[in-house]
Amino acid sequence: MRPPRLPAADPVTRAVRSWLDAGHVDADSPLLVAVSGGADSLALAAAVQTAARDRPLAAAVIDHGLQVGSAEVAADAATALRGLGYDRVTVRRVAVGTDGGLEAAARAARYRALEDLAGELAADCGRPVGVLLAHTADDQAETVLLGLGRGSGPRSIAGMRPWSAPWGRPLLGVRRSQTENACAAAGLAFWSDPQNVSAAFTRVRLRREVIPLLDEVLGGGVVPALARTAELMADDLAALDALADRALAEARCDDGDLDCRLLAGWPGAIRRRVLRLWARQRAGLTELTYRHLVALEECVIHGTSGRAVRLPGGIDAVRAGRRLRLPAAPTAGGEPAATAWP
Repeated sequence: MRPPRLPAADPVTRAVRSWLDAGHVDADSPLLVAVSGGADSLALAAAVQTAARDRPLAAAVIDHGLQVGSAEVAADAATALRGLGYDRVTVRRVAVGTDGGLEAAARAARYRALEDLAGELAADCGRPVGVLLAHTADDQAETVLLGLGRGSGPRSIAGMRPWSAPWGRPLLGVRRSQTENACAAAGLAFWSDPQNVSAAFTRVRLRREVIPLLDEVLGGGVVPALARTAELMADDLAALDALADRALAEARCDDGDLDCRLLAGWPGAIRRRVLRLWARQRAGLTELTYRHLVALEECVIHGTSGRAVRLPGGIDAVRAGRRLRLPAAPTAGGEPAATAWP
């Protein structure tokens, strides 16, 4: 076995070890490390080799093909990964569409490719795979600020989670400067993406303009404070989600309708969660806005029989007596799906 190139005491290695000790994935589950060639992902790959050498490991380099020389960058990253001890390294070129803008389209293409590769690795190993992403505390802070600016509620302020199967993010408590130091300690030359300094991207302006100004005005420590806020908010959301699961179980009728009187007795934060969860499970609706949820809640609390709320896809939720009804999502064969509750 090759000796590890990143010390066990390095902050990045400690973060990976802490993530593994949290038990997000089984002790023998394979790990697939997503690598761009930048400092964050190369440091993650080096730390995983140090902290998780006793399990099957693989690495994936996704080439978005958006910049001149991207194939060479991907090839260099693959060479570095093999030097770290990764025997299974895949470079995959993806086609990036246009939906949602360049950043969103590239992210969607990247995640699809990683899901495919994780599926291939799972099939070979016969076990579920954890896909490790190199998002840092700096990325988390930017995510929180974006959520605040959009006014999209506590779930966006909670930012990214350390584990949301199959995605693992061990470095959410690590600063970007620490990943660069880790690369230096491991003798790894990393790629600096020119898009990371382009003011055309909102995240870059947050990173280079907004956060430094906040640090100046507030006396420093903004990035760890925002990352801590996200962690605390995620804990609160987990508790509220557990209550929402209980409320849904109480208010759901055997045929899938909701009992409005039972649901109305819960606080608004729980009611809206129940309605979002119910709409997704019952009718496959995943794009409900705050306006939709408020209208559904109003129908639950004050609606009379026959009142309807129009939802995405032209679907109506209808009040019938003390019940709220939605048509079940059809199966592939066109028949209504049997309601399957977790």
